[in-house]
Amino acid sequence: MTPLTLTPGSTSLRTLEAIYRDGSAARLSPSCRDAMENAAARIAAAAAGTTAVYGVNTGFGKLANVKIATADTATLQRNLILSHACGVGAPIPRAVVRLMMALKLLSFGRGASGVRWPLVELLEGMLARNVTPVVPEQGSVGASGDLAPLAHMTAVMIGAGEAEYGGETLSGAEALSRAGLAPVVLGAKEGLACINGTQFSTAFALVGLFGAWRAAQNSLVISAVSTDAIMGSTAPLQPEIHALRGHRGQIEAASVMRALLIGSAIRESHREDDSRVQDPYCIRCQPQVIGAAMDILRHAARTLEIEANAATDNPLVLPQADLIVSGGNFHAEPVGIAADIIALAVAEIGSIAQRRIALMVDPVLSYDLPPFLTPDPGLNSGLMIAEVTSAALMSENKHLANPCVTDSTPTSANQEDHVSMSAHGARRLGRMVENLDHILGIELLCAAAGVEYRAPVETSDPLQRVIARLRAAIPPLAEDRYMAAELATAKELVSAGAFIEGLRLPGLEGVR
Repeated sequence: MTPLTLTPGSTSLRTLEAIYRDGSAARLSPSCRDAMENAAARIAAAAAGTTAVYGVNTGFGKLANVKIATADTATLQRNLILSHACGVGAPIPRAVVRLMMALKLLSFGRGASGVRWPLVELLEGMLARNVTPVVPEQGSVGASGDLAPLAHMTAVMIGAGEAEYGGETLSGAEALSRAGLAPVVLGAKEGLACINGTQFSTAFALVGLFGAWRAAQNSLVISAVSTDAIMGSTAPLQPEIHALRGHRGQIEAASVMRALLIGSAIRESHREDDSRVQDPYCIRCQPQVIGAAMDILRHAARTLEIEANAATDNPLVLPQADLIVSGGNFHAEPVGIAADIIALAVAEIGSIAQRRIALMVDPVLSYDLPPFLTPDPGLNSGLMIAEVTSAALMSENKHLANPCVTDSTPTSANQEDHVSMSAHGARRLGRMVENLDHILGIELLCAAAGVEYRAPVETSDPLQRVIARLRAAIPPLAEDRYMAAELATAKELVSAGAFIEGLRLPGLEGVR
């Protein structure tokens, strides 16, 4: 597989998603090399000088006032990695580690970190040959960089730590050796540059964003099926309504739903003599709710695209000013806030979807659908408990959507006295998206059953294809049966994008 080229300042979300989803290798644009080597030379000169430069010839954190001898430069950087590799918990997914490594390449490529080109070549080699550091999921507070997780990544680069290679978990040294790679000896500031950054938090936030956007697209399609299942009105989808408000996401959501429902015989069957004046909000306000989520996801996407292309370590080399300056680009507040708003969007998509599920299983409100969507209620419970499961998942996501960035706590003897908590704020998004995909899978099971109950009157061609894709994996529920595996299958189909393939749906474009 040809590696994707990463160009700092212009690498797109599409490229980053390909690295995550497709396992693509990545290489830094060779155009970055001159600026990187110039910065590395400045750092080497500073390390040999007498002026204190943080992390170059001093200790770290509260120990920044301790001067380090030039002869101890390599030991200082190695000790930094070994002492900071203090993560705990389960290893993070391999695909997230690879995305984190690619993001570190982008940060180095800005030419402000002062690292030498061999570090880039080693990271590129690890990505190309599938040497994946074992990185525990807990231990970062999202300021001073994602220190512990990035230290575990860097430990493999120096022949320590652990890595996955060829399906085995090996020592870092052994994994590199089997892949035909050699560890590096870190020069001045290089250890600090490797761990002082937001790449762990940003990788998880991007993964959450990719999943949330796919869920929003699924929601538009599945809610259209639900609309026909309860014989809902399409009048609220009139384009003039949404143009009068003006929000891009709302306009797009309504447009997609209109297109999906064109040609529905179910819709035509109740245009006249329908006693209902208005549908419940979960049907009528879908464009407003999902549209708002889409808009806020695009806002988060822009923040994360900028962050992915940023230099986020400390200190930074400023060649035009001929300075090496301590700053705070390692503080992941932008990532933490982006993660928090992604969490809100995920929770709200699930909240309104769950209300549609509740609507469809309710024989009073569902416009003559059978109780719990079973043809023989009483003897059979049908989708009764599937709806309860969706309620449990919705409630869990509401809890998980509470903000994380507001929960700062001082660390490092009060030197690092405000932190972003972006790491677990971003990491929780994966669990939330999993929950949401389960909710959407349950909704589609209910909606498909509702549409089938309207036979011989049929829904639109695009929505018939969606139902057919579901039925290729899960047959209709004629009588009660063991359903856990089927709920899992429905969720996996949602997560894989099986129901949105081939449809013209809005994307994350336009975030620049």
